[in-house]
Amino acid sequence: MTDPTSQIVSTTELRRVYGEGETAVHALRGVSVAFPTGQYAAIMGPSGSGKSTLMHLLAGLDRPTSGSVVVDGRELAGLDDKGLTRLRRDRLGFVFQAFNLVPVLTAEENILLPLTLAGRKPDREWLERLIAAVGLADRLDHRPSELSGGQQQRVAVARALIHRPAVVFADEPTGNLDSRSSDEVLALLRQAADEFGQTVVMVTHDAHAASVADRIVVLTDGEIVHDGGGESTEGVLDLMKAVA
Repeated sequence: MTDPTSQIVSTTELRRVYGEGETAVHALRGVSVAFPTGQYAAIMGPSGSGKSTLMHLLAGLDRPTSGSVVVDGRELAGLDDKGLTRLRRDRLGFVFQAFNLVPVLTAEENILLPLTLAGRKPDREWLERLIAAVGLADRLDHRPSELSGGQQQRVAVARALIHRPAVVFADEPTGNLDSRSSDEVLALLRQAADEFGQTVVMVTHDAHAASVADRIVVLTDGEIVHDGGGESTEGVLDLMKAVA
């Protein structure tokens, strides 16, 4: 395993058990994994494999039963709720399947929301670069209801990047999109890793989405059964068949 000090996110012997006794569900069974700066990683696995649980623990949205999670040099177990909230606000970016934009805010206001909540002023040059990257310069004063699904998700990606987080977590980011919009969002996440040096950790069940990543981590029954380099769409499908 790589040196965890050079990693932006890492886990050691991560376990998550829901319930107790005979009905206990072991969602994660001792997962140790690390993601370096600037890497675009896809987490895959069948339904119930633990991939969403892993993302929630990495992002401090849930606490492990045992084991550790370190994000941007901070051990999450050592943070109280306020500290976790601050870490998520300042150092993490999120892209969800359901876009999660604020309906009464314009596209630009939605993009700037993390900074607004933190009481920080935007870096105009960075904002302009992001707006150019997402291709929405002529849509900034539109509300989410006036945007297509693909445009809304591109706003969500820009929002996730505006405060230059340590890592962006994307949970099925193309799950609600048609293939063209999906490709635009995947290209944007790829650009975030390649040009902006952003670490992207994406949970997906979509082989095409996973084929854009540098690395594919596959979970089955709460354990990592594959951790390797990027694959073509066909390669991802073959891989998923092999671990099924």
